[in-house]
Amino acid sequence: MDQPMEAPGMEARPLEPGKAAGLEGSGWRNYLELTKPRVVALMVFTVVVGMLLARPAPFDWAVVLAGSAGIGLVAGGAAAFNHLVDRHIDALMSRTRGRPLPRGLLDGRQVALFATGLSVSGLGLLAATTNLACTLLTFVSLLGYAVIYSVVLKRRTAQNIVIGGAAGAAPPLLGWVAVTGQVEPGALLLFAIILLWTPPHFWALAIHRRADYARAGVPMLPVTHGVEFTSRRILLYTLVLTAVSLLCAPVGLCGWLGELGALLLGLRFTQYALRLRRDARHAMPTFRFSIVYLAALFALLLADRALVSCGPGAEASLAGVAMPPALCWSPGGASSYALVPSNGWNPMRGTGR
Repeated sequence: MDQPMEAPGMEARPLEPGKAAGLEGSGWRNYLELTKPRVVALMVFTVVVGMLLARPAPFDWAVVLAGSAGIGLVAGGAAAFNHLVDRHIDALMSRTRGRPLPRGLLDGRQVALFATGLSVSGLGLLAATTNLACTLLTFVSLLGYAVIYSVVLKRRTAQNIVIGGAAGAAPPLLGWVAVTGQVEPGALLLFAIILLWTPPHFWALAIHRRADYARAGVPMLPVTHGVEFTSRRILLYTLVLTAVSLLCAPVGLCGWLGELGALLLGLRFTQYALRLRRDARHAMPTFRFSIVYLAALFALLLADRALVSCGPGAEASLAGVAMPPALCWSPGGASSYALVPSNGWNPMRGTGR
């Protein structure tokens, strides 16, 4: 993924003495920037949510902590590889020319070693603490972002983010698999939500930065097909995303709280998309809200699982902390999609008997 949360308009600054020679190349802030920390933080949050939605409490917190750390390390390594691959076009874009490689604060060899070290460390941690399926899928995601998207798709097709977005959509699925060892419908739905969220998120930014992308020769959709076409696509994806997010309750990921939250967030996202259809100046507000949308949706899914339970005397718990009982929404009217203790718990059906 490109770094979508950087301050826009970042201008290149002349190198101070010693920087060109790499004397500041070992500064930890330069290496931290390579990992796109704000992007990775949001990704790791979705990893943890995927883990906690996959199975009821009590959780194996060693797997949760080590698994999320391992996936985060690989994500940071993939981001650093992206910096390496994009260093020449980054130098042409005002949004990215202040990154460490275009400014000469780090060289290609340093970045390659750093990216490799993070990726290998993360995969090793996953192999030691989770399972083979999670480790292999994380490796595939690394290749998907660092190679298929960054090297192959980004410069060749306007559908780069649609296809390459699969790698960025993987974190909650990886978290789910880290806990369960298998790909299940709930994991696929979380994956689908981020996959559908990615194009409107990036296209809104690309509308705002279309001159930058054109100058760098990157065929983002607003450059190749224009703002009007792109804004129509953003609206279409937002509507489909809203509809798909409402499947969370039917498949057992949430109850009424998550379902209501998904609907309200989707309607708000659609409102931003409609404004963007009328005026391209709403591109950045739409982009910013897309970040709020994703974080809030996953937080609501987790809150719903923690706080909502069904049936007389039922209790929900998260991390071993008892929660008060409450009525919950379900298709059959008697099932619970919350963390109700049950030996036969299944995320694809209610736990009511």
